[in-house]
Order: sequence, then structure tokens, then C-alpha cells
Amino acid sequence: MFSLRPRIRSTVLKQSNLARIKSLSTASGYSATSSDGPSASDVSSAKAYCVDLLRKYDSPSYTLLAFIPPPTQPAYLAIRAFNLEIARIADHVSTPQVGALRLQFWKDNITRTFAGAPPKQPVSLLLASALSALRTGNSPGLSKSWFMRVIAARERYLNNAPYATLDDLEKYAESTYSTLLYLTLQALPLHSVTADHLASHVGKAAGIVTILRGLPLLAFPVPPNHHSNSKGLGMVEQQRSRTQQGVVTLPLDIMAEVGLREEDVLRKGAEAEGLRDAVFKVATRASDHLITARTMLENLRKGEDVGHAFEHEDEDEHQYELRQSGLDSGNGKMAQQKADTERAFGVLMPAVSTGLWLDKLQKLDFDIFRKELRRREWKLPWKAYFANRRRMF
Repeated sequence: MFSLRPRIRSTVLKQSNLARIKSLSTASGYSATSSDGPSASDVSSAKAYCVDLLRKYDSPSYTLLAFIPPPTQPAYLAIRAFNLEIARIADHVSTPQVGALRLQFWKDNITRTFAGAPPKQPVSLLLASALSALRTGNSPGLSKSWFMRVIAARERYLNNAPYATLDDLEKYAESTYSTLLYLTLQALPLHSVTADHLASHVGKAAGIVTILRGLPLLAFPVPPNHHSNSKGLGMVEQQRSRTQQGVVTLPLDIMAEVGLREEDVLRKGAEAEGLRDAVFKVATRASDHLITARTMLENLRKGEDVGHAFEHEDEDEHQYELRQSGLDSGNGKMAQQKADTERAFGVLMPAVSTGLWLDKLQKLDFDIFRKELRRREWKLPWKAYFANRRRMF
């Protein structure tokens, strides 16, 4: 005879998990908004919350806010704050299972926000306001599926699982940081294959660099509730550690290629044989994407084609037919590409902060454990200013 205990235990666990998801909302006071939507006061407070979140935990995005057109800034803040909220989950939970519950909470938040009934959670309220503004302007709005894509990518690596290959790391960057740029372009609103193509390369570079930046803190995690990303490390990917057991998130194929072993990194740190070679190879992939984006900009300036096709153009979320019909030939297409790039340039500015970090890493001979790599980049404001003025990063 089969015992009823496992079945009873499973039922209790399911009920407990559902209760925990609900408690994530009620314990924080995140009840539903009224049917009239968030009030002006709610939106103002939500915007202040998101600005403060970026100031504390993502200083590059906070600095680059100045280059986003004012009408798009609320959407930009909501998108970047959403990313921070998702990225910080692993740093605030004791197990991947609890982290998965919190991610489910955010899936529900996004669903309710796009349905016009956002919870009283600052990021959701600001996002709801941005969505409403886009709809008022007859824009197609933002893609809900792209928010879900970011959550799914974070969930896949919630337990700091290693990337099997460098290509897998690049796919993760495309599903997170490139996708954040796609969403911001939609918020302009701009639906352009050229702008999305540039954003894909910039986002991949930024995502790969974020993983490199976080390597020291994941290999030697700080004790719980003793965080250091308020020092301006940028994206909080580097603080995903939850226990004192370190991990190395370099792609396994690169580690095998250079003969690097995880246990050597955890035991010897910067002195691990092959570590600098592995970091060099991963950083080179990020640099290649920035170089490709620069080359595309240079070609457009010369009145030439960008040089290669956009590999993600056929994905469902990328839709250009309505906007670009009739621009498939001659000077009209080229002029439209240049105009699109001009409008999109502020959104592509993470290329500047990413390039600065890669330059510093090279000057430090790819010693990923150097403290200089974890400091706020004081050059970013004026480097970004001149990059924006020249329209070249």
C-alpha cells in the first residue's frame, strides 16, 4: 500500500509556497492600485524610489540617465530599476527555491502591470505610468515578453550555475542587457532594425562585462547583509552570492582551453594559473562586440551599409514592417538608418561605460581581482558627454 505521507507533504509545500508568494506582496504593502490607476503622487514617489535605486546600485545607468530624452526617462528608470530588483533577488535569499518564488512574484507584477492593475510597488507603478503615456501617444508600447525574457534568463542562473560555453554567456547577455536596451528603444518610441542591431552588440558587451566584474565577489563572497555595491560597481550581478561557498562563473569551455580549474581560483585567487588568459578571452568577446558597433556607426556615417545582418531580426518581438515599409531601397533606406541611429544614440551610451571598464582591465593586465576594477568610474560623465557630442563611442 502506498503511504499518504509524501502526498500530504507535497500538498502542504504547495500551499506554503503559494502563501509565501502572496506574503511577498502583502508584507511589503504592495496592494493593488485603484481602478483609476496610480495617482500623480504615487508616480512621483515611485520615480524618486527608482532614481535612488540606480544611484545606490547602478551608478553607470544613473549617470547615463542624462542622455535619455526627458519624455522617455520614466520608462528608462522603470526598466533599469526592474533589472536591479530582479538581479538583487539572489543576494537576498537563502536558497534558489526562495529566489524562484520572488521571481514568480515579479512575473505576476509584470502581468498585472500590463493588464492595467499594477500593485503598489514603486517599479510597477512607474512602469504602469510609462505604459499609459506610450499608449496615449499611439505607440505600440513595450513588449511584455521581453520583461519575461529577462526574468527567465535570471531564473536560469539563479544558483550561479556555470556557463557551459562562451556562446552561452553571450546568449545570457542578449537575453538580459540587450533586451533592456530593446525595451528602452521601444520607449522612445523607436522600432528600427538598425537601432536594435546596434543595441544587441552593445548589450552583449555590457552583459559579458557584468559577469567579469562580479567574478571576484562570487569567488570570495561577502558575508550576508554586508554589501559593497553602494560603492558604484554598476550592475549588481556581482553580488549574487548567498553563502560563503565561492563559485567561478567563467565559461567552462574557456577554462578548459586555458587549463584553469575552479579550485585553483578559490584557493589562489589572482595567482591561479590560467586565470588571466581566461579573463582575456572572455573580455575579448565583449570588446569585439563594441568594435562591431563602432564599425557599424562608421559605415553609416560614410553612407554605407552596416556590413552584416542582424541575427535576431526574425524573432517575434522584433517587428519593423509597419514602420519601415517603403524604405527598402536606395537613399531612403540609408537616410532612415542614419536618422534612427541619431535618435537611438542616448540609449546606446552603456557602450561608453563598458568600454572604459575594458580599457582599465587591459591596463591592469587582466588581473580581475584588482580593486581598481570595483571602483566608481570618475571619467564616465565627461567621457559620455564627449561621446554623445561626437556621436561615437
